[in-house]
Amino acid sequence: MSLAAQIKANPFLKKLAHRMLIPANDFRPRLWVRLFVNPFKHIRGKGSIVRRRTRIDVFPFNNFKLGTKSLIEDFATINNGVGDVYIGNQSVIGIGCTVIGPVNIGNNVIMAQNIVISGLNHGYELIDIPPSEQKTVTSLITVMDDVWVGANCVITAGVTIGKHAVIGAGSVVTKNVPPYSVSVGNPARVVKLYNFENSKWERI
Repeated sequence: MSLAAQIKANPFLKKLAHRMLIPANDFRPRLWVRLFVNPFKHIRGKGSIVRRRTRIDVFPFNNFKLGTKSLIEDFATINNGVGDVYIGNQSVIGIGCTVIGPVNIGNNVIMAQNIVISGLNHGYELIDIPPSEQKTVTSLITVMDDVWVGANCVITAGVTIGKHAVIGAGSVVTKNVPPYSVSVGNPARVVKLYNFENSKWERI
């Protein structure tokens, strides 16, 4: 059994490790983790850019990878506290976006401004316990290559967005989106599909 697995299996060691990595009542890694651990644990591809005014809240117990020539804009937040975050090559995470793992974003993806993409949910079923104290539930979000997500969208846990799909601004994506489609609305629904037989986008 690996050291990480032993720590996770032992409640005392897990609590101790948590305190060493994260300050009380906070969701950011301690400064020493950001400076002396994360640069050696996580992968940033050649030519990638992370703007100065971003929150890269990544922890060493989960993975974070930013592909080559990808960009994370100012005021964005990336958090892998409950699941891995992978961002492919030549992808853009726009101003003010929030990405909470587990999330897998492909290559050449455009995420415009103020998008929330979160693979995390809180349990709520026990009515005598606040949702904030109930078990977290995670489900992987997958954004395939060449996707364009418009401003102010929300993508919920467990969703897969197919290749070269377009999500209209302000949409709330609660179900899988097929490839080569355009979806809009709350909840988002498909309004166009690409017809490979006649090489045209068609309304449905």
